[in-house]
Parts: sequence; C-alpha cells; structure tokens
Amino acid sequence: MRESGPVTDPQQPSATDRSDADEVEQHVCPKCDAQPGSPCRSRGGAVASAYHTRRFTMVPRLKKALRVPTPADRGPGRPWRPGTPPPAPIDPDLPSADIRIGYARCSTLGQELDSQLDALSKHGIPRDKIFSEKISTRVRVRPRFEEALRTAREVKAHAPHCRVIFTVYEMKRLGRDAAELTALADHLTAHGLVLEMLAGPLPGIYDPTGPGKLLFAFFAAMAETERENIRESTLEGLDTAARKGKHGGRPPVITDDMLHTVLRRRAGGESVEQIQPDLVIPTGKRKGQNPSVASIEAVEAAHADFAALHAGEVPGPRSTVPDRASL
Repeated sequence: MRESGPVTDPQQPSATDRSDADEVEQHVCPKCDAQPGSPCRSRGGAVASAYHTRRFTMVPRLKKALRVPTPADRGPGRPWRPGTPPPAPIDPDLPSADIRIGYARCSTLGQELDSQLDALSKHGIPRDKIFSEKISTRVRVRPRFEEALRTAREVKAHAPHCRVIFTVYEMKRLGRDAAELTALADHLTAHGLVLEMLAGPLPGIYDPTGPGKLLFAFFAAMAETERENIRESTLEGLDTAARKGKHGGRPPVITDDMLHTVLRRRAGGESVEQIQPDLVIPTGKRKGQNPSVASIEAVEAAHADFAALHAGEVPGPRSTVPDRASL
C-alpha cells in the first residue's frame, strides 16, 4: 500500500501491457483514414478483420509481420464506428503536483467528524477541499460523496499532468460493502485518480496492481463482515430489551390514561378542543405541555380502526382534514 517508484497514468497501458492493436491504433491509417484509437475499416463500411499493412508497418516491431488481426473487442465484421482516441501525451516540461480531495463521513448525527477533519487537514488538505456528511453507508446515494468524486474527476480533467489523490481517514469511511468498495477503487483507477487512506488496516496510497488489490479486496470483505456483526448484535440487544419490557424510541405523547379520558368525554358529547386543555404530557421533551389536537384525533382514529378490525369490519378511508362539524 505504501507509495513507491515512479507514478504512471493508470489510464495508459504500460509498454509491456500494450497489445499489437494498441500499438497500431496509435497511428492514422494511410489506406482507410481511420483515426488514432479506431480499427481499420473495409470498403463496405465494416470493421476490417485485420489492420492494413501500411498502418501496422508504422510500428517497428510489427514491420515484418504478414498480418495483424483485429481483436474481437473491436468487433470485426460489424458496422464501423470511430473509437476513442488516445489521450494527448503530457508535456514533460509542465510542473507536476499532488492535488488532494478529502472525504469524511460518519453514520449518525450523534457522531462527530472533528477527528477525521483534523486528520485530513493535518495531511495538507484545505478545508474547502474536504467534503463531509453524516449519513449511513446503507444509503446508496450520498450527495457529498458524489460531489467529492465529481470534483476529483474535474480537477484531473483540467490538470492531467497532476496526480489527483482521493483521501479518506480509513476504508470504512468509504463504505462497508465489499462489492461497492472494489467497484469504487476500480472507478478511481479508471479515471486516473489515486486512493489514499490515512489509518486502518491499509494506510497509504492504494496500489491497484498485485498484492495491493488482493489486500484491498480482503479488508473490504472484512469491513462488510464487521457491519453484519454490528447489525446482528444490535438486533439481539433490541430483542433482549423488548423481552424485558424495555422498548426504544420516544415516549408516547398520548398515554393510555389520556386515551381513556378522551374516549369517555367524547362519548359524553365533548369536542376534542374542549378536552385538549385538560390533558398534560407526563414525560419527554414536551413534559407539562398539552398534546396537539391533531395528535388526539390521530390516536382516537387509530383506536376506532383497531376496534373495527376486532369486530370483523374493514375501516373505511379517512379524510386527511377532520370535519370539525362532526366533533
């Protein structure tokens, strides 16, 4: 994971990885005028089955070849379409620099981001280049995360000679789904971006080749397992608490005693507005206050529906606006 050796553009195949087709398509074809990045074309307007001789002889190591076939992924015999031209070579005289885009995340509003923000700032990332949000990784669309990725891609497009580094505090800040993490790493590599983690099991620059990719996949799977363990432990704790009579969530605004009072006085002909001032919330943030008229009506309606279901009736639809005249 640690950075070592010269930095290469991951969008460009190395000399050892470049195929015959990649070498040939660096040149314009003198016979069919196919531009760089495109296969040769036949007279009938289809993709030629082999590159034209005058084109592949421009590659020194292919000069003596009798025939250079077009790879299957170029679609020989299919209607010809221009391919993607190779990116222009980067001027070696241009000044190069590392540009970092930071991202910080925590799952709940009760958690704090300060430690992540401080670590990213100490690593030399300006606060205006750090994107942060409080959102769970289970939420597929994370607005600030998408904005950070978009910013990194735009910076790389405007400064291709610079190395753009997407920096997070640790792997689990990106997510806890193994497939999603692997896809994200591949996405960054495909766009010429570099992933960096400051802490966790894989600190340093992510190496998308060799052992680095294997380790990343392993720890991504471990992160997913950890999330599942946390979820199972939470559900077990809630189940144990429920069996002991302890239920989470906010205390109810309308208690059973208050509901009995409402039903008794409503049976006596009183309106909800007459009853509401005499009801007092016993616990919670609104302790000592009166419940709203809407809360009383909602609980009363739910009680009536429950009674109707027990009697074998199907409750009818209710208007969203109560009819005051009927109260």
